[in-house]
Amino acid sequence: MKALSKLAQSVRASTTIEIDTKYKRMKADGIDVIGFGMGEPDFNTPENVKQAGIRAIENNLTRYTPAAGTMDVRNAVSYRLKEDWGLEYATDEIVVTGGAKHMVYVVLKALVNPGDEVILPAPYWVTYYEAIKMVGGVPVILETTAETGLKITPELLKEAICLETKAIILNNPSNPSGIMYTKEELEALAQVCVEGDTYIIADEIYDKLVFDGQAFTPIATLGEEVKERTILINGVSKTYAMTGWRIGYACGRKDIMKVISNYLSHCMSGTASMAQAAAVEALTGPQDSVEAMRQEFQTRRDYMYARIENIPGVSAIKSPATFYMFMNLDGYIGKKLYGVPVRDADDFANLLLEKGLVAVVPGTGFGAPNYVRWSFAVSMENIEKGMDRLEAFLDGAQAEEIAHFNFDLDAAQSEMAALEAFIEANRAAYEAELAAEQAAKEAEAKGDLLS
Repeated sequence: MKALSKLAQSVRASTTIEIDTKYKRMKADGIDVIGFGMGEPDFNTPENVKQAGIRAIENNLTRYTPAAGTMDVRNAVSYRLKEDWGLEYATDEIVVTGGAKHMVYVVLKALVNPGDEVILPAPYWVTYYEAIKMVGGVPVILETTAETGLKITPELLKEAICLETKAIILNNPSNPSGIMYTKEELEALAQVCVEGDTYIIADEIYDKLVFDGQAFTPIATLGEEVKERTILINGVSKTYAMTGWRIGYACGRKDIMKVISNYLSHCMSGTASMAQAAAVEALTGPQDSVEAMRQEFQTRRDYMYARIENIPGVSAIKSPATFYMFMNLDGYIGKKLYGVPVRDADDFANLLLEKGLVAVVPGTGFGAPNYVRWSFAVSMENIEKGMDRLEAFLDGAQAEEIAHFNFDLDAAQSEMAALEAFIEANRAAYEAELAAEQAAKEAEAKGDLLS
């Protein structure tokens, strides 16, 4: 049979699948393992939103919709952006599809020609890297460090932009790191993009999950020059606990949205009509559930951060947004835990699952091999248990190392004692042998004199 597509075969499955598969197998076997890999809120969709979806079904709103989304849902997106951020987008500058992830792919498809470069700051969400390849683009990774707060700088971005550069994907606030760029930082990056004629694909899906009274700045608010080259991507999944409803949207220049709509008309035919109706209610209805969820996430974040910071050998960034915490493993990389070398986050995560019964997401697939990602979109009870297990896991590894060292010391001391006993037992025989040899020499010398 003829070969499959080379492009399709080059796309990797999620690098987190190994840990997830082990976690699910252990769970199915009845093992008390706790998972912290969740990329979705552990809250239910608000009741008013669920009822809007139900009403749509009861009213037979179950047919095809326009490829770009119903006029109602696009008006709702326009309303929410104006209400929250003062951003103005007309309905023909908005396209709605089956989730923000799908929209990332479609936006890339609309912008990128084969061989075009797309800049991707690390750490990055795993899908970005593969989606760039899926459209024939070339991912250009910009490495960041703990010293820069896992953020890129204008200088780093300017150095990366070249004639082949088409766009940058800027996920702000960030999955997996939880970091968020300030307005001043965004202004500096946006200026580089304007000067370098580079599109900005701004994934802002976590814009409402911001903590400590900090201000989030949509990059498209930084002036018309920035807005005209920005494609804003968002959705209802994280803000309204609607991950299963699959509603995401993009906002941008009319000509770009037209291309996206045309593309969707041939590969999607519009997303689910009842989900769009529910999204209208989410975007235009009461927003109190959003704030309640945000407050609960902040409480969990504070607890998790305080616990991690009190554990030797690991540290974390106190996430200003999202529901993720990125834990640094520098204190254990290159060492052994339970006799196993820890080369990267994959090794650490596997050991933590097997020995500590805690599942986290290794940062290897995010371009951050010295980190693991914790989600605090889990109950406070499980967060407390998870932190207890992390401490016990690391304490147990240290105790085993000490026991192993003591065992080696005891063995060495035993060997030394045995050697000393052997030497002592053979000392007399050796001395007698020397005396006999000396006596023989003296007798021989005496005989020579007499002769």
